[in-house]
Amino acid sequence: MADKEVKGESEAAFAKRIDPTKEPLSEQQIQFIRRVELEQWKRKTQKLRGRNVATGLAIGALVMGIYGYTFYSVSQEKIMDELDEEAKAARTRAPKTAAN
Repeated sequence: MADKEVKGESEAAFAKRIDPTKEPLSEQQIQFIRRVELEQWKRKTQKLRGRNVATGLAIGALVMGIYGYTFYSVSQEKIMDELDEEAKAARTRAPKTAAN
């Protein structure tokens, strides 16, 4: 029932849209618009900062995982040990000369 009484008024004065390209704005209106835009920008940057931190941590974890796996796999390689053993065995089998 209360809705029928308010129905006659179509636009509220406080919610009137202003087109800054068509209407001249007062200094107060310009300052208000700047303040509102600054607050919106702050909210958006806070969300972006959170996403950037999460993305950075994910990328950092991936890089550290690859780095750690590389060290782990290289430490298990016995190629140099095998080459040293083969060289030692070859030296013992080779005939002894004055140069040895």
